[in-house]
Amino acid sequence: MDMKRKPKKMMMLLMATIMVLSVAGCSGNNGNAANKGNAANKTEGNTAEATSTTAPEATALSADEPGWKSDTSPITFDWYLNFAWFPNKWGVDPTSQYITKKTGVDINFIVPAGNENEKMNTLIASGKLPDFITLGWYEDAVKKMIEGNLVLPLNKLAEEYDPYFFKVSDPDKLGWYTQADGNVYGYPNASSSPKDYEKYGDTYVSNQTFVVRKDIYEAIGSPDMRTPEGFVAALKAAKEKFPEIDGQPMIPLGLHEFIATGNDSLEQYIQNFLAIPREKDGKLYNRETDPEYIRWMKTLRQANQDGLLSKDIFIDKRPQMEEKIAQGRYFAMLYQRTDFGAQLGTLYQKDPNKIYIAVDGPANTNLDAPTLNGPAISGWTVTLISKDVKDKARAIKFLSYLNSEEGNKDLYLGEKGVSYDTIDGKDQFKPEVFDLMNKDRAAFDKQYGSSFTFWMLMNTNITTQWTPKAVEPFKQLEDWTRGKTISISEFDQIDPLASSPEGVILSKIKDLRSKTLPKLLMAPSDAEFDSIWTGYIKKQEDLGLAKVQAFQQTKYEENKLKLAKK
Repeated sequence: MDMKRKPKKMMMLLMATIMVLSVAGCSGNNGNAANKGNAANKTEGNTAEATSTTAPEATALSADEPGWKSDTSPITFDWYLNFAWFPNKWGVDPTSQYITKKTGVDINFIVPAGNENEKMNTLIASGKLPDFITLGWYEDAVKKMIEGNLVLPLNKLAEEYDPYFFKVSDPDKLGWYTQADGNVYGYPNASSSPKDYEKYGDTYVSNQTFVVRKDIYEAIGSPDMRTPEGFVAALKAAKEKFPEIDGQPMIPLGLHEFIATGNDSLEQYIQNFLAIPREKDGKLYNRETDPEYIRWMKTLRQANQDGLLSKDIFIDKRPQMEEKIAQGRYFAMLYQRTDFGAQLGTLYQKDPNKIYIAVDGPANTNLDAPTLNGPAISGWTVTLISKDVKDKARAIKFLSYLNSEEGNKDLYLGEKGVSYDTIDGKDQFKPEVFDLMNKDRAAFDKQYGSSFTFWMLMNTNITTQWTPKAVEPFKQLEDWTRGKTISISEFDQIDPLASSPEGVILSKIKDLRSKTLPKLLMAPSDAEFDSIWTGYIKKQEDLGLAKVQAFQQTKYEENKLKLAKK
């Protein structure tokens, strides 16, 4: 169950409301007590001193009143985002300028220049972290920071400086992220609890799609690609009828890139399309051993033997894939729709007929509907506050603000009159703003900075009230996933820490998988496929797969108990 391949992909999944769907505002006074409290906080990490010095402030605060209003004096926080691709700076756009003017808080983003894990590990090893840290919940670094006492309990900070935090935080999500010591160190973005599913579930969409180039698909008769036979026949017909795209070889099938831990398309994606269960009778199910999965892996092997899998797909990284998508060179793709949202928009502007549309893809023998990943309670990222934070009170108050409906509205819609207005009785993006959002997201981020350009505490359930209706060409892909999306919350956070004995085993298994998947597809015969497969399964067992599975089963059962209390 590899749920850890998220970086930009996960961001785009959870920002479906932001980019492709088409995609969202009090001054304060500076009391002396608040100023004294903040001065005490600058002693950095001396909790006892901070507690005694700031007690007057804590008693003066109300759980019903936003704490940030008590002090809007200028302050700059360093905020580390563990995503090398994040391109934006705070203060460049009107939205972040508006929030700084309103709250007094300025942000200096720190983003790794290269490998995120190396940068994060270096920071942890130094023992001193920036004020705020945001990273994927699935990163080992989250546990390392907590276990190393490098981050502060949000619940303790809230009790001491800003009880409003508890009003604007979801108790279910606080419960989900409560550690063994009873404290909560990180709060998620884009998180959906079981209760959220009850309230918003029929609106949830997935990012997992099988898409084809509309004009080519229609030219070959819009074939049914749900069966292995129909799938291979369609790839073959497309290649024969359109061997080249603008003078370059057509690529019949596109997949997510092959990385050191495997390939998303050949793991979760296709397993979800085949509706392979994640558990059976309360026990986690090893999905890759399912006969339906093996059947389709052999189908892809046959496609490769027939010359229908381009060598490009085994070596291309995301930048190369984005370039080829923009050129329309793929016929079909088992791919994350928002990963190519920008390219899809470009294709649509050039020729609405030469775009990618979602169709029914690989299916199991019963032709059951896919079971696609929807939003989960873990969310995408978690945000933590460092023990070295320069001002504890201002930090938790700002976190509460960002987490509140007010903060979410500010970051989603921006400043009224600039990026949004009340139109036809509803707060919504101005037409020209929405238009730019869909045509050029990068330009939109710099010109307006709303619609969660800054997504660290985005709550996609709160912002549905302002979300515009989807527009083409994104709407069709989004709509295709409706009704096929399920919650996978109980399967989150079940993997062991990489440095643990089980984690070391799991890392070796993932490395083995990443090396084996291409070999399976390139096998010259089914017999050779079977030989490779048998060896692969045996090697996993020899590495200690059973120990990993026992660990995951225990975590899975703990998750079910947690969720049952929600």
